[in-house]
Amino acid sequence: MASTYSNLKIQLMATGENATTWGTVTNTNLGTAIEEAITGSADVTFSSANVTLTLTNTNSSQTARNLRLNLIGTSGGARDLIVPAIEKLYIVNNGCADTITIKVSGQTGVAVPAGKTMFVYNNGTDCTDAITHLRNLTLATALPVASGGTGANTASAARTALGLEIGVNVQAYNANAVFTNVAQTFTELQSFSGSATTAAVKTQNIKEKVTISGTAATGTVNFDILTQSVLYYTFNSTGNWTLNFRGDGSTSLNSVMSIGESMTVVFFATQTTVAYYNSAVQVDGSSVTPKWQGGSAPTAGNASGVDVYSYTIVKTANATFTVFASLSQFA
Repeated sequence: MASTYSNLKIQLMATGENATTWGTVTNTNLGTAIEEAITGSADVTFSSANVTLTLTNTNSSQTARNLRLNLIGTSGGARDLIVPAIEKLYIVNNGCADTITIKVSGQTGVAVPAGKTMFVYNNGTDCTDAITHLRNLTLATALPVASGGTGANTASAARTALGLEIGVNVQAYNANAVFTNVAQTFTELQSFSGSATTAAVKTQNIKEKVTISGTAATGTVNFDILTQSVLYYTFNSTGNWTLNFRGDGSTSLNSVMSIGESMTVVFFATQTTVAYYNSAVQVDGSSVTPKWQGGSAPTAGNASGVDVYSYTIVKTANATFTVFASLSQFA
């Protein structure tokens, strides 16, 4: 019975065959065929055309059997390297000037870029990447940007290489940054200074917070300026009232405002046929005599309507305020 051959063309001798030469055959199997498959390297020369590697029934040296294929010569454009349809690992070093695709005939294969080396697995149907995941990888030099890396060994240098230098190409992180297309809630004082030739603020419209309360004006009404700009009492007033301006129940208006600042607020008082009025004004519990529009303080309310009181409070010194007030009737 004659010898047969494996996919790698290792000679498989039949029983009783090569009685006097079996040692030579075995040595060739081990020293040539198996050695090529495990550690061998062979040149594959291109001459402006595709190259096809084949395996024949011999255990003598064959290029397609080698572990490493070194592609050399003149590619003359992108080329294909056709390999036999057997299961086999290849290390492919493309020394040509163009991309070479290693594949089984009629398949898509794996493209090996010019000047690169790839680990390729032939699964018997086509060639694919032999490795698709590395748990750890340490590079002697930084992977360049052109290869998908950053070309740097530090975060700062990487940002610079990628055109993302903080303060130059991108804004530094700020948890309180304001975005023009996103609704913002400010919990701290915002200052808009403008310049000698530019106004500080220009708005299309402004909404103010209004507190609507089913309460009748009488006694002392605490106006918490940190809570609202407009306070609307919808129940009919039952007596003259003192209006006390403060920050809120635990914050003085004096601590909210700086000298040379003003705040304007409005109080709506609903009236029945017996009308009452704002008879006194306080800031942080201390009496202030307002300067009323027209020169005189009101002495009565306006029946059967809503009296609207407007107050502009100016801080002129520490705990010292001037209040400008006006009253308008709405019915």
